[in-house]
Amino acid sequence: MLTLLAMIAFASNSLLCRAALKQTNVDPATFTFVRIFSGAVALWIVIKLRRRMIAETTPTPLADNSETRVKFLSSASSPKGRDPSFSLREKARMRVLAWEHASNWISALALFLYAAAFSFAYVDVAAGTGALLLFGAVQATMILWGLHKGEHLHAIQIVGLVVAVIGLVVLLFPGLSAPPLFGSILMLGAGVAWGIYSLRGKREKNPAIVTTGNFARAVPFAAALSIMFLPRLHLDLAGVTYAIISGAITSGLGYVIWYSALGGLKAVSAAVVQLSVPVLAATGGILLLGEPITLRYALASVAVLGGIAFVVFTPHAQDQISKV
Repeated sequence: MLTLLAMIAFASNSLLCRAALKQTNVDPATFTFVRIFSGAVALWIVIKLRRRMIAETTPTPLADNSETRVKFLSSASSPKGRDPSFSLREKARMRVLAWEHASNWISALALFLYAAAFSFAYVDVAAGTGALLLFGAVQATMILWGLHKGEHLHAIQIVGLVVAVIGLVVLLFPGLSAPPLFGSILMLGAGVAWGIYSLRGKREKNPAIVTTGNFARAVPFAAALSIMFLPRLHLDLAGVTYAIISGAITSGLGYVIWYSALGGLKAVSAAVVQLSVPVLAATGGILLLGEPITLRYALASVAVLGGIAFVVFTPHAQDQISKV
């Protein structure tokens, strides 16, 4: 269920990015900054609300020797030299506010590189070609890493992967065109960066805190990029609105859900399920924008979703795949 919710968030994000970068005048640097900054602010608010809920619901110990106190081994091991006795409320609050320790600069840089490269590439690369380049790079990055770490695809899973990729090509084929070299490099780089960001999320135990920290650490990178491209600044109310929604909801909260789902997925499975995003985005266009249902869409959707099912739900496959 978490994986499905994450894919729906990604598909919605794709529609928002396409609308902002293809249909408004907002420049890519501004869109990237607003997107990342909005995500950081929204997630910070979520963390603050969590802290308030913990403070209101966790009982305060009445005595220092209460069983609800948490003891450090010594005063030297307690933070900032405080008394080595902390209440559960204080400990929970420290966990909620510890995003700066849970997150890291490498993941934040990968997040920024994905968002920035994607935004700039989307301006020059056709939507269909861009999606194929992006998800191709994601697949290559995550599957190769999974194979490097000892994961193995069964024959039926390889067939499923091939069928899903063919279905994706069929779905995007009318929008395929020879892309410009620089735009192609940017989109491929965005796919590699997203693959790295996803792989690093597999080992995280607190998705909300980690994602908040990653977005917060990515803000300076996005701000620097925006300053560099200040002479090309183009503000557009609709474009900025799309960026805020994309950052706060479909990116910020969506990435928290994705990091939560990654713990139960192998690297190969996590890569392949993302092939469903263009299908879900096309479905969103049909439901929300009144786009027509075509035979090509129906056949491609069956191929992509069926191929994913072969990879993810093959009986006993998960038991025979080494853990990353």
